[in-house]
Amino acid sequence: MSIALLFPGQGAAQPGMLRRLPDTPAAARTRDEAAAVMAVPDTAGALRSTTNAQLALLVAGVATARALVDDHRLPVEAVAGHSAGAFGAAVLAGVLDLGSAMRALRVRGDGMERACAGGTWGMAAVLGLGRAAVQRIVDDASAAAGPLWIANVNGADQIVVSGTRAALHALRERAAAAGARDVTALDVAVASHGPLQAGTARAVADDLARTPHGEQRRAYFAGTTGRRIAADTGAVLDDLAGSVMLPVRWLDVLRLMPETGTTATVQVPPGRVLTVLADRACPQATNLAVDDLGVAATVHRLRHGSPLAGGT
Repeated sequence: MSIALLFPGQGAAQPGMLRRLPDTPAAARTRDEAAAVMAVPDTAGALRSTTNAQLALLVAGVATARALVDDHRLPVEAVAGHSAGAFGAAVLAGVLDLGSAMRALRVRGDGMERACAGGTWGMAAVLGLGRAAVQRIVDDASAAAGPLWIANVNGADQIVVSGTRAALHALRERAAAAGARDVTALDVAVASHGPLQAGTARAVADDLARTPHGEQRRAYFAGTTGRRIAADTGAVLDDLAGSVMLPVRWLDVLRLMPETGTTATVQVPPGRVLTVLADRACPQATNLAVDDLGVAATVHRLRHGSPLAGGT
């Protein structure tokens, strides 16, 4: 079995996620390592900050991934992260240490908030239409109401867009007329994965250029290209820097995984949204979320084909 770990992005953040870390030595070491770099609050109020939400996701994801790999000896061959989740993936790939990833994410989050200061920006998920149809609607709404762009291609009929709130309102009306099942506003105060964040991408690239890097030891699926990176630290760093201003090609990542040998995916906490997307894009794989089973039961399921009763 060839296993890939999936690290979710900012939309998965949950209050208290750092108080629900696995009770294992590797998770405890990760918590202490993070605390030595900077405080990472995870209250509901704190998570309204883009920077805090992304940092908390990083610590939760890396702590759980290390519990799987270091404490339970789960043989993980590949990693992939959705948007900010890519930084956790880079840590497990060996390219960044946790402290470097935290500092780069702080640059990223702070830059995103500065670019969107004023509260006129947002994001929304369009359900029930393909990318081509959404692109036509985006072009029309943008011409009428302001900047708007496709931010994430999460599934064949799940497309996330970013832009001004006026343009998102225009998009909602046009999407309904085009037959969309729903247009759901995301609970974020920023607009990412587009040209508005070009300055943020440059700042992250500058930070990463000053950061020592390790040798890549696991395959890394790049969200900006949808490609698998096997042994190219520079390409991983380019993906990390560019991800804030380029669309997330998550559907391409998921479709490529079985083609390159992945037979199982495991989403680290919080949540299971990436597992749902994996089930739709690659149903031939075994797709699990740690939040559904717990660390020990997830490992048992992968090794033996059934969950461990009462496992956590």
